[in-house]
Amino acid sequence: MTYTAPERIRPPFTADERDQLSGWLDMQRNIIHFKCAGLSEEAARRSVIPTSPLMTVAGVVAHLRWVEHAWFEVMFLGGSEKENPSFLDDPEDADMRPAADVPLEQLLEEYQAQCARSNEIAAAASLDDTGRRADFKAGQASLRWMLVHMIEETARHAGHLDLIRELLDGETGYF
Repeated sequence: MTYTAPERIRPPFTADERDQLSGWLDMQRNIIHFKCAGLSEEAARRSVIPTSPLMTVAGVVAHLRWVEHAWFEVMFLGGSEKENPSFLDDPEDADMRPAADVPLEQLLEEYQAQCARSNEIAAAASLDDTGRRADFKAGQASLRWMLVHMIEETARHAGHLDLIRELLDGETGYF
């Protein structure tokens, strides 16, 4: 794989709230890329957790791409969830089932593009603005809440990738 992971940079210690939130989220997003660097296609799709067979590197990256879309484009902006497999009931966990012919590098590029779109949406709004999807309880949360949630969601899956990567090839490292 020729893909190069973006640099992992912590936000400044004295940054304002918006820069702290976006900085920590971007760092967690970049850790996702870091955990994927150097993996073969076969390894990216290998299941190593018997109780969670869909939790592969490729599956986690695909899931995170759709989570970004769900929170920023659907919940916050009020867009349609129809193209987003994370909203589908059938098959279960559809967003963790990337097409076999989509290379990991493409999944990472799609994730990076979705994160850039999410950053554009967040930058254009107040942290106090609320989502436009009243049909979902969390769709009415503030942008601040959604950013904190996305830090939590992304960091949680970065931890999953830590373990998956170690089980795949022994690679460890955070920063």
